[in-house]
Amino acid sequence: MNTSLDATRVAGDALPIVDISDLCASDPETRRAVGAKLRAACIDKGFFYCAGHGIPQGLIDAVFEETKRFFDQPEEAKLAIEKSRVSRCNRGYEVLGGQVLESGAPPDRKEGYYIGLELPEDDSRVVAGRFNRGPNVWPSDLPGFEPVMAAYFEAMRRLSERLMKGIALSLDLEESYFDTFRRDPVATLRLLHYPPQRDDAEPNEKGAGAHTDWGALTLLLQDGVGGLQVLDKNTGGWLHADPVPGTFVVNLGDALAHWTNDMYKSTLHRVVNASGRERYSVPYFYDGDADYEVTCIPTCLKAGEKPKYAPITVEGHLMNMYRRSYG
Repeated sequence: MNTSLDATRVAGDALPIVDISDLCASDPETRRAVGAKLRAACIDKGFFYCAGHGIPQGLIDAVFEETKRFFDQPEEAKLAIEKSRVSRCNRGYEVLGGQVLESGAPPDRKEGYYIGLELPEDDSRVVAGRFNRGPNVWPSDLPGFEPVMAAYFEAMRRLSERLMKGIALSLDLEESYFDTFRRDPVATLRLLHYPPQRDDAEPNEKGAGAHTDWGALTLLLQDGVGGLQVLDKNTGGWLHADPVPGTFVVNLGDALAHWTNDMYKSTLHRVVNASGRERYSVPYFYDGDADYEVTCIPTCLKAGEKPKYAPITVEGHLMNMYRRSYG
């Protein structure tokens, strides 16, 4: 893979914008037409801009405001809720350089904050020690933070469910095909802050190293700074995924690639913040029911083709990927 940090800017139609508002239409053919557009995007790069999502701009603005407030706090305030100290379920603050997404590269130049489904300590899933299940950790001196993030988390869950119905239609399946997968989903909201790329950066140092996402869908809210780059598998070069107002970036994770025997693409992407400014982004990772077994969808197999991946539960897959990323 090319280790240059350069990327190419391309015409807008090279990175598709899919308006999903018609997934709510009463006419089945209208919904299937959206599925056809999703199919084209998922087969090509596994990446698209999602328009017509219905998330209020006021909520989006509030998420960015609270994100900046959190990261602008003194270091000691953030470290007081550092996730390895205060959480058994990967919630709270992650220090700058706390993750290595690209094998052999320096630690990522970003700091983060993890939020998941809020569960009390006496919930059966928490008592059983299920992966990534438990209570959230909230900053004590930012009163608007928790209600804003809780509202956004729920809005993203509903949007992800709608998109999964669209993905089912894109595969010529019943809209309800993924209903079991959506039953008790594991999902993570991450707030991310990327300082500007350093002039004296280590070789191959980036805001986020080249990686694919782990679960089914990632819905990314990015500010206007830019820096997200997507690998073009046809050329081996990187493409700038510049911010498009009013949209989310949606990319497919490994689970959907495995489901479809790689007919749908799990997109390799990275972040290089060469803007000279602070960058903020907020990805929502929708990973599905922990007990759901991801196994190849038979209709995705070509004639004579065999499944490439052994069946595995969502929880097992996430645990494997987490160990790979954090050692």
